[in-house]
Amino acid sequence: MSAQCEIAAKQASSASIGFVERYLTLWVFLCIFAGISLGHWFPALFQTLGHLEIAQVNIPVALLIWLMIIPMLLKVDFHALHHVKEHWRGMGVTLFINWAVKPFSMALLAWLFIRWLFAPLLPAEQIDSYVAGLILLAAAPCTAMVFVWSNLSGGEPHFTLSQVALNDLIMIFAFAPIVGLLLGLSAITIPWDTLLLSVVLYILVPVAIAQIWRYRLLKKGGEKALNQTLVRLGPISLSALLTTLVLLFGFQGKQILSQPLTIALLAVPILIQVYFNSGLAYILNRKLGVAHCVAAPSALIGASNFFELAVATAISLFGFNSGAALATVVGVLIEVPVMLSVVKIVNRSKHWYEAGQQ
Repeated sequence: MSAQCEIAAKQASSASIGFVERYLTLWVFLCIFAGISLGHWFPALFQTLGHLEIAQVNIPVALLIWLMIIPMLLKVDFHALHHVKEHWRGMGVTLFINWAVKPFSMALLAWLFIRWLFAPLLPAEQIDSYVAGLILLAAAPCTAMVFVWSNLSGGEPHFTLSQVALNDLIMIFAFAPIVGLLLGLSAITIPWDTLLLSVVLYILVPVAIAQIWRYRLLKKGGEKALNQTLVRLGPISLSALLTTLVLLFGFQGKQILSQPLTIALLAVPILIQVYFNSGLAYILNRKLGVAHCVAAPSALIGASNFFELAVATAISLFGFNSGAALATVVGVLIEVPVMLSVVKIVNRSKHWYEAGQQ
């Protein structure tokens, strides 16, 4: 295992987060400003876009979400699932955090902060919607940015790839039941047909398209063709995300301007759950004697969120103007700086981690 960690460290030494990704928070802030401004100047345009729906699914947003998600899912190799048994303890910890802890801990934090502590400071009609958005944000583990976090922390590449593939497979079947259960416990009524349609549109179909595309690229040109395609699609994926945010804030502008404290308050439970879940995963891996190069990505995968899916599902279930959509966007806003801080923590604590295994 130590040899694998050395190899991972060498691979990570040349890896770094890209300029665009590093400053994602800045771009999100610019999209907030652009969306609010455009929504104020061209309200009729945004109303027209908002009404382009089929079965409660907004067509422009659905297309943008596909442009976001499919390039990310191209990185996922389901053949890597045969590596699961090589790191079964790290896998078990991450699966436990992702599916048995994170959605439920977020629901508890949402009830505590949004429904109780912060309720007097938030618009009463959006309380349930904010809770729903936070639950959606935590119900799906991250798919794309995890590869960046793993590289920056010297993560074992086979573990990361197989863990992401396994999580994506589980997400197809577990996302809707977990969301439905937690929203039901929160006394929030949802249209089940729309939730299931969201799973099909934003998980099942993109996974199928990405895997067929991946297979054809590898068959024709190997890893080189795949990597070239991923490089070309990267800017498209990010542009689709930012365009979606402009649309969101075009609708949310008046609410945000009248409630400037809302974003900061929504960020509190998100921040707590990131540090709680990453810390819990890290400590559990240490107790189980898992190598640091597996424990680091395990903690990072256990903490990060598939915010693209959360944004899409929130819009489908509750609409552009909902607090749920806004809550998921807050997840986008803080994802990069918060996860970079977790990367720094696991890197700096490596000696402490390994000392506990001796």
